[in-house]
Amino acid sequence: MSRPVIEFNNVGKQYVLGTIGTGTLSQDLNRWWAHIRGKEDPYLKIGETNDRTQKGDSRFVWALRDISFTVEQGDVVGIIGKNGAGKSTLLKILSRVTSPTIGSINIKGRIASLLEVGTGFHPEMTGRENIFMNGSIMGMTRAEIKSKFDEIVDFAGVAKYVDTPVKRYSSGMMVRLGFAIAAHLEPEILVVDEVLAVGDAEFQKKAIGKMQDVSKGEGRTVLFVSHNMAAVRSLCTRGIMLKNGMVDYIGNISDTLNHYLNSGEAVQKEKIIDNIKWTKNTLHIESISINGTEASSSIIRNGQESLDIIIEGYTEEDMSYDVMMTLKSKDGIPFATYALGHYMGEIQNLKIGNFSIKRTIKLPNILSKGIINVDLYIHHPMVEYMMKAPDCCSLESEGFQKGFGRALSQEPNGFIGLTNVEE
Repeated sequence: MSRPVIEFNNVGKQYVLGTIGTGTLSQDLNRWWAHIRGKEDPYLKIGETNDRTQKGDSRFVWALRDISFTVEQGDVVGIIGKNGAGKSTLLKILSRVTSPTIGSINIKGRIASLLEVGTGFHPEMTGRENIFMNGSIMGMTRAEIKSKFDEIVDFAGVAKYVDTPVKRYSSGMMVRLGFAIAAHLEPEILVVDEVLAVGDAEFQKKAIGKMQDVSKGEGRTVLFVSHNMAAVRSLCTRGIMLKNGMVDYIGNISDTLNHYLNSGEAVQKEKIIDNIKWTKNTLHIESISINGTEASSSIIRNGQESLDIIIEGYTEEDMSYDVMMTLKSKDGIPFATYALGHYMGEIQNLKIGNFSIKRTIKLPNILSKGIINVDLYIHHPMVEYMMKAPDCCSLESEGFQKGFGRALSQEPNGFIGLTNVEE
């Protein structure tokens, strides 16, 4: 049976806007006098909820309040909420960067944190020296750090600059090295903030894969803060939603994300179109929807037989094209491809001007429960690409099964994948 490795017990963090301490000498003395008499801090009774959208009257603000939850060993927990909800403050308290104003936290195991670009680095020291310094801070011996050194440098991709002071690193290089150190020096608990967004798409994919290995293969605990809902859905098993500094929802990751997306908090939902990596300069994409939404994550319901793709925009030249969609596992392994033109020879044509491309894809009758990542392309098969959108969205399949299936069979609608074999 798994055991709690993190316990938050009524944790709160209060700040005073624009000041250090309580703001005045008399208030500091009042707080001190209450403390030595064993009384409650008088300024904990006042203060406003951390709602950044409203102008308040009090200088005392609760960044976090009444936070209580537990995290079991091996859990991968996504902490979500809009900007200002208290996510980073919670991770800073967990990482002992700052202390809670009230409440207590029980932690079992070593924590490695990546909260900001350059966290834990000494700018005048080289990458090599910072690796050894960080490992020493975590209680590792020099021999233990040395055994992981080559793996860290290779993962970060900074071999050429490992003996250069990190103050000369770009923000991307810093975050690559910082994550590599945090993930490879064998912490029991890995804490990662939105800082991964600084990295490029290739590194983000590597980082998420490493976090999956750390949690599943090595049984360690991961807390992950991100506004990338597709990444959170793909990586995490549990979710905690914060709202105005308080816990608004705790549950499995699917339910938590649905609560977040339907609560009005996710005003700026990530869209599929935001994940286009490249387009031909004569092609202009204005919107993409998959499975009835422009958002980068959606659900394939139990028994759902098809999903729609709609791509709208305009082209500056006549275009012969095909739409290709590849469905992949969470680990990036392709298991089905839709490409009507590529496999069936039915190439479509567009004239100069506005267009709306629509496709309805019949899903295979056997579809496993879990996360499906999607690559989407517009191309002329064997000639050229017009649009590339790898990992543009994730689909969560509720799963269903009819009979037995066979792999890689071709259907008349251009779908290459699993099909049903009737008994």
